[in-house]
Amino acid sequence: MKQPTLPAKLNRKIGQAMHDWSMLEDGDRVLVGVSGGIDSLVTAWVLKMWRFKAPIDYRLEAVFVDNGYWSPERGGEPPVVSIERQMRRWDIEVSKVEAWPVKDKQEQRCFICARNRRSQLFELARQKGCAKLALGHHKDDLVETLFINALYSGNISTMLPKQVLFEGRLSLIRILSYLEKDEVIELGRIAGFEPVKNYCPLAEDTRRETVRSILARIYQEVPEAKGSLFSALGNVRNGYML
Repeated sequence: MKQPTLPAKLNRKIGQAMHDWSMLEDGDRVLVGVSGGIDSLVTAWVLKMWRFKAPIDYRLEAVFVDNGYWSPERGGEPPVVSIERQMRRWDIEVSKVEAWPVKDKQEQRCFICARNRRSQLFELARQKGCAKLALGHHKDDLVETLFINALYSGNISTMLPKQVLFEGRLSLIRILSYLEKDEVIELGRIAGFEPVKNYCPLAEDTRRETVRSILARIYQEVPEAKGSLFSALGNVRNGYML
């Protein structure tokens, strides 16, 4: 398949994030957590595309953690089938693993599921000898996380474009951190991706969705607010904090 060209502006933003945060090194083995959402599909694809032009060499594979929410009664095809088909077009290897079970059925809340999935990805990266775990978070996610933590947990924090864990044995990298959601969607269109339906019964009823709605109203009133909020994440004036 002919390789499409990434728009120069978006390519520069991705490259700047990779450079600013030293995300990749020669000889890296990179595991990509692919959920089926457009963000994770694009992350895997961009990393594949960058292999052809990067001055370093790295290995890449993707994994889908199946929570088991799909069933034949829901219609359509299993999410993993759609993910594998779309990744195969770009020669990206995808494996599927069953999600770790939730011990307390009363605690099947979003943060428990997300925590388990992240821990499972950590373990998979260790088993596969991958020092980098790539996730599909972008600029909007980082700003939203700031508000989620402030509104619900009483702290000022967000996700980092690169986070070093386990005394340096694993690094989380978010190569889309400088891209807005609309720009990620544009890349998904260029690659020909279709987001895979999320069958989780709570998919549209989360704290993130609530914060996203609040921010949408802010952006409507103050169009430049998103850029200012993102800049604020790296411009904390500690002398004026409690």
